Amino acid sequence: MGFQVEDLGKNMVKLTIETPAEVFEDAIKKAYEKNKNKISIQGFRKGKAPYQMVVKMYGKEMFYEDAANLIIPDAYEQAVKESGLEIVSRPEIDATQIESGKAFIFTATVAKKPEVTLGDYKGLEVEKQEITVSDEEIDAEIKKEQEKNAKEINIEDRTIAEGDTATIDYEGFVDGVAFEGGKAENHPLVIGSHSFIPGFEEGLIGKTLGEECDVEVTFPEEYHAKELAGKPAVFKCKVNKITAKELPEIDDEFASEVSDFDTLAEYRESIEKSLREKKEAQAKTELENALVAKAIENATMDVPDAMIESTAREMAEEFAKRLQMQGLSIQQYFQYTGMTPQKYLDDLKPQAKKRIETRLVLEAIAKAENIEISDEEVESELSKMAEQYNMELEQVKSIFGEEETKNLKTDLGVQKAITLLVDNAK
Repeated sequence: MGFQVEDLGKNMVKLTIETPAEVFEDAIKKAYEKNKNKISIQGFRKGKAPYQMVVKMYGKEMFYEDAANLIIPDAYEQAVKESGLEIVSRPEIDATQIESGKAFIFTATVAKKPEVTLGDYKGLEVEKQEITVSDEEIDAEIKKEQEKNAKEINIEDRTIAEGDTATIDYEGFVDGVAFEGGKAENHPLVIGSHSFIPGFEEGLIGKTLGEECDVEVTFPEEYHAKELAGKPAVFKCKVNKITAKELPEIDDEFASEVSDFDTLAEYRESIEKSLREKKEAQAKTELENALVAKAIENATMDVPDAMIESTAREMAEEFAKRLQMQGLSIQQYFQYTGMTPQKYLDDLKPQAKKRIETRLVLEAIAKAENIEISDEEVESELSKMAEQYNMELEQVKSIFGEEETKNLKTDLGVQKAITLLVDNAK
């Protein structure tokens, strides 16, 4: 097998790969073996007609496509390996000579990994966020816990008030005629939730348990049912039940029940610490992102469209797998959102470009700074993975081959490059 590399500019190359005629002939025979059970010739049982007979009747051309598909993957992989190119896109394959008795020639147009010219990446200036946790933020967290531990009590000695849950029967009428979908029984409605037609919840305030009443409302002009939009309506209602939340007192006893602490003061301190750690982690991420963005801005590189396309497709596949884990197919997602596959892919391309630029620049920084990852660091990372997935270390090691280990080292080098940016920032 031989190949030639043609530079097409903008980090695109064309590999012209030639395989000997005898290799193509052998592939044709393999294609015949693969398909012979589908071939019928009079006088022979299906799949029993000799190769030469089939070729005489139908010609070798019927096997060309399968023969090419048998040759291309290995020939392409070998050419890429021997060329030393770092390919970063899916190949665009084109057969340029496909004929029995001649060499099989095909081309593969691909993107190669762009070279990065780094600009300034040390001493970058970005605004660092000051971390503060206010009493109001701590109070809000305690309030959430208080709401979670509220008890529901039945109300019989007062009227409906804001925040109560009224369980009601209702039926709606427009111009004295009941309309479809306007009737329900024992419907729980939180007063003040604004989950019903504007004015309806307010119309129930002041009503008593067991009371029957009319609530007058007007449907919004933009209401989804066009036949009701903008029209006045009357809902005949009956109050079957009134309940309210009884919130626990926020004191030492409350703190001991909802946390591992004996006092409210200790509980507040733990919340303050948790909020601070969360903000610090968020600030660290934002600082790293800002520094990486500046390093990218200062660098130059020519990212080929084919690389962006390939990365966008990988991102789309990742998203489809996440959806599948949630019991949803990508086709259902497109159906629900009205999105088309091509529109979704196009929308991903700016993110794909940013992902590529980030990776390229950080890898270039790691190389420029001679960042190396030791075997001990790889071992440590594999140990973390083993713990995370509840596996034995040797099991994890057995999964990681030479290529996977190389990728892991690159990932760890990229993380060190980020740390370098942070450590050298102004």
